[in-house]
Amino acid sequence: MSRPLRVIFAGTPDFAATSLAALLQSRHQLAAVYTQPDRPAGRGRKLTASPVKSLALEHGLPVRQPETLKSTEAQAELAAFEADIMVVVAYGLILPQAVLDIPRLGCLNVHASLLPRWRGAAPIQRAIEAGDGESGVTIMQMDAGLDTGAMLLIKRTPITAATTGGELHDELAQLGGEAIVEALDALAGEGLAATPQPEAGVTYAAKLSKAEAELDFGRPATELAAKVRAFNPWPVAWCHLGSERLRLLMAEVGTARDDEPGSVPGTLLAPDADALRIACGARGDEVLRVTQAQLPGGKPLAARDLLNARHERLHPGHILGQTNEESA
Repeated sequence: MSRPLRVIFAGTPDFAATSLAALLQSRHQLAAVYTQPDRPAGRGRKLTASPVKSLALEHGLPVRQPETLKSTEAQAELAAFEADIMVVVAYGLILPQAVLDIPRLGCLNVHASLLPRWRGAAPIQRAIEAGDGESGVTIMQMDAGLDTGAMLLIKRTPITAATTGGELHDELAQLGGEAIVEALDALAGEGLAATPQPEAGVTYAAKLSKAEAELDFGRPATELAAKVRAFNPWPVAWCHLGSERLRLLMAEVGTARDDEPGSVPGTLLAPDADALRIACGARGDEVLRVTQAQLPGGKPLAARDLLNARHERLHPGHILGQTNEESA
């Protein structure tokens, strides 16, 4: 058997910690772990270690948290670990070319999309939002571009009409861990063929923002349903419920009834037994069927439980998306 590789791991969030856990179970040797500096978190804004740092410390691994890797001092420290390869998963720092050149086999990235589709910051959510039928992870040889390096290994998984951003995140995190171990095993042996990314099919996954989570019920039902699922659990799709906000957590395309000729977009229609039904589309003749939502100050509930609560603003005819002033 070929000798294990000596690895530097660089990552920060839960998604990256799953890959680190897989490497800890592999035959490869972790020389050091790089992660973002501790950040304030929670109501008390207490400095909190990243999930990657917490896992690394549990296993007694050396941890480094530089603010940048652009300094010659930081690069010299990294080089001193004498790693064969550097594995990067949602690290959060740009790696200059000087760093990419340090490990003998360069730097690999675990990217949560089927490149070249969805390069960039939010590939998981953008794939669902766009209505893609599948996603996956790509193990990529890093270069100086934004997710432009050659592809070494791809694993795929379907996106269904019920897949949420959180579910796809967890699925791709597991696939990423499996894929990076498989890639390192191959590189330690006979190697892997590097396939340049095609120029056709390139898309960019812009960073998510809370502002874009507000729903416009004038949009088509298919678009709105995909957005609700994509933004669960963050930033969470929402609409105005009078002066408050109703958070929408699960939704699908519904069917208009014969006695529903079209309404103002956002109008609550007669509900199903287990769903809120909202008029949407440019003419208000499409239906968004919401099966899970969250009232202000409450917890996430199935729509049937919201309906049983008989909230005064969840009756047919009320228009969601309007403030009290607009509906007056």
